[in-house]
Amino acid sequence: MRSHAAVDACSRPVQPRYRGATGVSTCFGTFGELLQGVLPEPQGDFLVTLPIASWSMATFQVDPAAHAVEVRPAHKRKARRLVEMILNSVGIATGGVLAIDSSLPEGKGLASSSADLVATARAVGNALQLDLSLRRIERLLRRIEPTDGVLYPGIVAFHHRSVRLRARLGSLPSMTIVGLDEGGTVDTVAFNRITKPFSAADRHEYARLLDRVSLAVARHDLAEVGAVATCSALMNQLLWPKRTLRSVLGICQDVGGLGVIAAHSGTMLGVLLDRRDRAHDEKVAATVRACASISADVSLYRSLIFD
Repeated sequence: MRSHAAVDACSRPVQPRYRGATGVSTCFGTFGELLQGVLPEPQGDFLVTLPIASWSMATFQVDPAAHAVEVRPAHKRKARRLVEMILNSVGIATGGVLAIDSSLPEGKGLASSSADLVATARAVGNALQLDLSLRRIERLLRRIEPTDGVLYPGIVAFHHRSVRLRARLGSLPSMTIVGLDEGGTVDTVAFNRITKPFSAADRHEYARLLDRVSLAVARHDLAEVGAVATCSALMNQLLWPKRTLRSVLGICQDVGGLGVIAAHSGTMLGVLLDRRDRAHDEKVAATVRACASISADVSLYRSLIFD
């Protein structure tokens, strides 16, 4: 039960300096995961991000006369709930309009929902001049849904179900990802209710793979990163199989790609290509042609550099 002081704080009108204030922020997405699985420890579900140059942008405009939060587009209900949670937590009684513009497709495994929420939190913080620390945003997101690690810059190991950072791994030279969509959408919340079929041996293998990818990122070793991503995509077939994985693996081998990355809880696979490779453009073209022969939905993404 809230105290009288908390109730009074929430019922006070918004301070004049907030009237009409607007905050804007963005958050990048991630192409699936370089690695995702379960470690041999309590609450061991984890993933390793691959940030990409596609973003969600959130704009929040304070409107004290509204006394409610409107979100555009209207189906972004989780983002509206987050705004309401933030306003309630700081005792500011106001409404406003939240607008989200995203280049990330929904339900595909590219962290569109996580990016929406992180951009929203930052936009509200900017509008109301709130100091929203990374840990505070984590606590808020934890109350809504399992969340990707896009709150943090660079490649990170992240416990998505408990919404907490495990480790910052660093950055990599930029890669092109030729993405292939198998179609449909996946509800992340529903997916995370599925019982994981991984054995004790699988969990120890995930721990070894996490060590491998952590070292590979530190060394900027794209070949090893690609190898770990491929292992993770193959192991994920036990949980959420991709019907085109074998074909995409063959394409990757034929063009000399680094490896195959999966949206473990989504619908997409990607072939990783080194942008520094002298044959990069030719490999991209060959990969797109080959992927287009097995899917009508092929797209290009670029991984982000942070150092």
